[in-house]
Amino acid sequence: MPLALFALTVAAYAIGTTEFVIVGLLPTVATDLAITLPLAGLIVSVYALGVTFGAPVLTALTGRLGRKPLLLCLMALFVAGNALAALAPGYGVLLAGRVLSAFAHGVFFSVGATIAADLVSPDRRASAIAMMFMGLTVAIVTGVPLGTVIGQTFGWRATFWAVAGLGLVAFAAIALLLPSNLRREKPAGLVEQVRVLGSGRLIVVFAMTALGYGGTFVTFTFLSPLLQEVTGLSAGTVSLVLVLYGAAIALGNIVGGKVADRDPVKALVVLFALQAAVLVLFTFTAPAPAFALVTLAALGFLSFANVPGLQLYVVDMARRHRPAGVDVASALNIAAFNLGIAAGAWIGGLVVASPLGLRATPAVGAVLVAAALGLTLLSGALDRRERARPDAACQPA
Repeated sequence: MPLALFALTVAAYAIGTTEFVIVGLLPTVATDLAITLPLAGLIVSVYALGVTFGAPVLTALTGRLGRKPLLLCLMALFVAGNALAALAPGYGVLLAGRVLSAFAHGVFFSVGATIAADLVSPDRRASAIAMMFMGLTVAIVTGVPLGTVIGQTFGWRATFWAVAGLGLVAFAAIALLLPSNLRREKPAGLVEQVRVLGSGRLIVVFAMTALGYGGTFVTFTFLSPLLQEVTGLSAGTVSLVLVLYGAAIALGNIVGGKVADRDPVKALVVLFALQAAVLVLFTFTAPAPAFALVTLAALGFLSFANVPGLQLYVVDMARRHRPAGVDVASALNIAAFNLGIAAGAWIGGLVVASPLGLRATPAVGAVLVAAALGLTLLSGALDRRERARPDAACQPA
């Protein structure tokens, strides 16, 4: 693999860290800024919404720029966003900094996969893309707990300064290692994106993604206060638990990709059913530390195991129903993931602020995942109906 891929992996690591590290810092941020925990949870929602709505628009607007200059501008924007968050005198400025970082996040992953694939021979493209996304996975395993420790020790602002430093390292790596003659794809316009959104079958898959992925974030957003207030763990122990959770996520992502290769719908049905069941179980095991850790490891494994299957399924659906918009459909599914994060964090905040409280967040998340399971069963039934049609053999693959 060329060294240029290392630059993309470092950038993905920095971006993954800044997206998820706030989860471990919510109690600290809420206390320092004198805001409620649900209001602090909106920091997660605002970031995800920035990715959801900013990425498609900015990707279309920046399609004519050279790839290397574009990535350098994105990392500069990323550094500026995290620096603004670190310097934020209040809640509003902190949200603005998060939105700037989110814009960089969305466009980076829209163009980064294409660049990674172009850096290697055709028979190694999948491996190159996997290497870039490895930065995101490693960020969940190491960057989030490490950033949480930094924030708990030196204050949450120090974490954002550390992430800004990672962004500077990524900027330097891109400037030094990425070639300047990168091929530029024909930009996907906003009209093409609207056409993809006009497909009812694709809308169902996007809803599966948002509900199935978002159901986890009803709990994950408030996991740190839940473990401290309900399970009774110390702040330092929570950081170690996040390492366990991140390792389970990484393993689940790998296994989920393997089981989804043959039949993504069957894999998603099983994964969503298990995920909903474990979320319900976590409602009862959360007060018991030993049982809570076991349940949490299972939840981490299942929470991200559905990601490869969802991405594979949306590409399959696009090839059948919108063959000219496969890339756009894939990008919009990434937006659906982040829309799920935003909705899950917002719903979690409502649950925490209600009489139900922190302990009810897993059960509410299970309801969203169950809805994703229902849509998956519906989509699978529609697939079987399409294959049974007399003219199915004449349809494009």
